[in-house]
Amino acid sequence: MPNLLRLFPLVLLVSALLPSCTLPRMLKVAGEGQQVAIRPAVLETNGENVLFEVQARVPARHLRKGYAYGLRLSYRYDNNLREDTVGRVGFASGEYVYDEERKDLLVATRQFNIPFVPRKNPGQLLATPEAQQLKPNGKRKTGKPFVVARGIVTTSRLVVRPDSLIPYLPEPPANLAGGGTRVLPFFFDTGESKIRNYLGTNVAALEEFIEANQKTELVMVVAANSPEPLETKNPRLAEQRTQALVKYFKNRIDVNSYLNSVSAVRFETKAYRNRWDLFMQKVQESALQPAQVDSIITILNEAKGTFAEREEQLHRLSYFDYLEQYIYPVMRFGTVAVQYSAPQRYESEIYLLSKKIVDKQMEADALTPEELRYSATLTPLLAEKQRIYETAIATTGRWEAYHNLGVVLAARADKEVSLRVKKAYQRRAATNFILAAHRNPTALTFYRAATAYHRAGDKLEALQSYDYAIKLGGPRPILNQVFADKAALEIEIGQPEDALRSISFSDKSYQNTMNRALVYLLKDNPAGAATIYQEALQIKPNDPLAYYCLAIIAARQQDAATMGLHLRRAVQLDRSFAQRAVEDLEFREFAGNRAFVEALK
Repeated sequence: MPNLLRLFPLVLLVSALLPSCTLPRMLKVAGEGQQVAIRPAVLETNGENVLFEVQARVPARHLRKGYAYGLRLSYRYDNNLREDTVGRVGFASGEYVYDEERKDLLVATRQFNIPFVPRKNPGQLLATPEAQQLKPNGKRKTGKPFVVARGIVTTSRLVVRPDSLIPYLPEPPANLAGGGTRVLPFFFDTGESKIRNYLGTNVAALEEFIEANQKTELVMVVAANSPEPLETKNPRLAEQRTQALVKYFKNRIDVNSYLNSVSAVRFETKAYRNRWDLFMQKVQESALQPAQVDSIITILNEAKGTFAEREEQLHRLSYFDYLEQYIYPVMRFGTVAVQYSAPQRYESEIYLLSKKIVDKQMEADALTPEELRYSATLTPLLAEKQRIYETAIATTGRWEAYHNLGVVLAARADKEVSLRVKKAYQRRAATNFILAAHRNPTALTFYRAATAYHRAGDKLEALQSYDYAIKLGGPRPILNQVFADKAALEIEIGQPEDALRSISFSDKSYQNTMNRALVYLLKDNPAGAATIYQEALQIKPNDPLAYYCLAIIAARQQDAATMGLHLRRAVQLDRSFAQRAVEDLEFREFAGNRAFVEALK
């Protein structure tokens, strides 16, 4: 018994030293035969992310009960000032399998995602060997980090998208004399006449107009139904929609207006039931191709049968999903047009009164909504314009005020140096554009909201606004640009198939041609991409980006001579492409190549 007691401290000492001995040995044994592979071999952007897979092989003899080996992955960038944790490839029980060809090796595979921002390129994907005890607060030892991949290929971000500023809505002095007509569109759910209070309505705008107490003379209300069976089964649906809008308007006058009365306002209504002419108007204002429009006209003009039977034939069209998604919803409309009058003012008086209203020295009703907004055009100062439009929103809530406040905020964003402040202004601008669009839902207003969200980096909101602009329909030039910018966004978020579909509804512009070529390049069709880039050069000769992309295609095909020829042309047209090429991993295999070096001179 005494001998056992004397041995007890020794046992404790050995058990205490065992982890410190095992962990370094595990690192050494695992590292001796370690193999790490990454797929794709070079990191590349996929939409807003960098997606890749890491597969690690280590000798099985490193295994020890109660211990685990792994590789901790991190991404270092910003001149090695930042390092983000990516994840871990581990070899604990259940995380690995035995290699099929060599049973003495263990294989662990995991997929990872790095959210991409431009400052992450260049950078390095690092793997740090790590051994640890599998118990709470167990000891851990790390080895020396090593590089798994360098940099990120950003070819998928060579998207062409115009970045033009959104213009102010004009506030001409003529608007100040005698009022005008306010038009408020509404949209209904399928088969319903109940006024909805969410996307695509003008309930708030109508209430704000009535509460503003403009002298109202005439209210004209029209409504219609779509060709859908749920809409046509009720023969009085369009009329019920006009009645619902009139009832709502009269009720709000009774409750909120002191200048107007139901008996003094004249109401006119018109219901459009099962009108193919309205349907064709929307089709002709859509992004459908001329041949597709002609086929719809043929069905409606030549097909025999009832209204419902002709609508059924539309279902057989290969592009019926476009009709269902973009045409039918806006056929379920109601429109309220209000004629009103207002007194005339002089510019000097308007400006002075607006300053007093903004400074809360005078009530807002000293000016009409139009006069208050017009006063913003009388000052060149963005801060002063902003305060006027903010006051106009607070007092009238008109869509024009929201829109022009968005323009002001976007202009202030462009003048900011701080990225954080710039983004804040851009998001506020986008919010005001979407508020304007909901109060005046047209293809153009929703397109401008989408553009603002796109510029602010809020891409899901932008996609929704592009989509709603398409549903509303409009002039072909606007829809062409909506689909073109939507396609650019779809490439940016990693949806190339959707982008090709959007491009098919637009025109053959330089932007669409370049972006279609990029999709072909990303889908590993270099020959097809090269042909389309040549088409882009016919539209816009001497375009450096097109030549640069052709150089990338040649580099992927290991054609050094052609690569050098196109790259030289790109650099001649725009010297910034020289620095870009030096940092671009697409040309990593040509760093010392004579054709590459000569092209950069």
